[in-house]
Amino acid sequence: MKEIFVERNGSVLRIAIKKNNKLKECFIEEDSKEPFPGEIYKGIVKNIIPGIKCAFIDIGHRENCYMYIDRKFKNTHLKKGDELLVEVVKEAIGKKGPKVTNAVAIPGRYCVLNTLDNNISFSQKIKDERVKDYIKQGIKKPEDAGLMIRTNASKVTLEMINEEVDFLNTTYKDIKRKGTYSLKPGLLYRAGGILGKILRDKLDEVTTKIYVNSEEDYEEVKNYITNAKDVNVFLQIHREELDLFQFYGIEGEILKLRNNKVQLNCGGYIIIEKTEAMYTIDVNSGKNIKGESMRKTAFITNIQAAEEIANQIRLRNLSGIILVDFIDMQDEEDKENVFLKLKEGFEEDKVKTVIYPFTELNLVQIARRRVGKAINEYMEEACHCCNGKGNRLKLSYINLLIRNEVKKVKENNNIKNIYIEVNDGYKKHITEDIISFIKEIDSLDISVYLKFTQGEEYYKVEPLLFSNQLENLKMYKIYG
Repeated sequence: MKEIFVERNGSVLRIAIKKNNKLKECFIEEDSKEPFPGEIYKGIVKNIIPGIKCAFIDIGHRENCYMYIDRKFKNTHLKKGDELLVEVVKEAIGKKGPKVTNAVAIPGRYCVLNTLDNNISFSQKIKDERVKDYIKQGIKKPEDAGLMIRTNASKVTLEMINEEVDFLNTTYKDIKRKGTYSLKPGLLYRAGGILGKILRDKLDEVTTKIYVNSEEDYEEVKNYITNAKDVNVFLQIHREELDLFQFYGIEGEILKLRNNKVQLNCGGYIIIEKTEAMYTIDVNSGKNIKGESMRKTAFITNIQAAEEIANQIRLRNLSGIILVDFIDMQDEEDKENVFLKLKEGFEEDKVKTVIYPFTELNLVQIARRRVGKAINEYMEEACHCCNGKGNRLKLSYINLLIRNEVKKVKENNNIKNIYIEVNDGYKKHITEDIISFIKEIDSLDISVYLKFTQGEEYYKVEPLLFSNQLENLKMYKIYG
């Protein structure tokens, strides 16, 4: 049983996926006006650097994007000043601009329209040759584009596939028309953002419920599932005062992802660390003393760790190079079983992941394609108090949590005064724009008393009910 939770709070959209009541994946999207993967732009080549086989493309954003020059992309003929359609494949990272490609693809539920080739290809999960032949013979492929047939296509009629192909082709022609007649570089097409991607990639026959908290998302999801004949899912709009993630206990589970230590049922644990070049995951036996021998203890810990590592990588959206240091095992069969358990954890993962066999040092290397940011990048920022050596929760995330607490207080009482404590590390940013802070925590209709404190707690929210409280705390009043 799979459930999808879609919570929109202001400019932040968060989507959580639970399977058998266990949090499996979490996605966050901020409306930051930054180029987002899947978006298609009209671009102009501003510069080409042959030494690194890279072109820099102006898409109307404040910084240029970069694009690799390669024969397989059929873009080696490009020169400065050329206009072209590009698709964003990676968000900006630090000072590095977004990555784009001229291999523009328009995704649907049953197929993907590819503009770089003119072929028909199939998902590796479609293995029945009769199904492939049936689709090849009956599909109405556009003359100037190729198609990649997705796994879901094997579950619906050929008529439905052709309807989607026609829709994707119409969309592509519209994008080309806009690109031809627009005078400046800029955005031409959005693929529905992270919500559209989740509906296309994660909604399947085992999905039983989708919860949303906004009318806009309700209508979008309703329209999608009405046309997706291969699913039967119950859609519910959340109308409680308490936010969706708090109501279903997801907020606490997300905050746990800030911990680098994850306990295993056997008593062992894993440690997840980020370095400049990669992620490292260390497996420790901890309190696991149940095994009859060292070999048994190591195997039990490693097999549980393998399952949890796959879960944590997907849940935290870790990418790039991931190095796993398992407890030493000498038996080749034990190694093979642990390796297979690790691979099993990525079978339903849509992100391309390659797992390399054990090295002589009992290390396993994982390479996972980057799709969006890791969850911590949305939640944390460098802590200036320790010169960037540590991380703290982002102020925007603190504001979201405070807003949830304020709504909870308002729900239970007719409260007109709220007392808030926030770690003084956030003082400078809050006091620079008090009104924006008040808006962020949805408190324009009440009086707010704010005190900055030292200590490990990031925030606290309490109602003020009595006149003596208001008198004692009047020096902290910042609004109302």
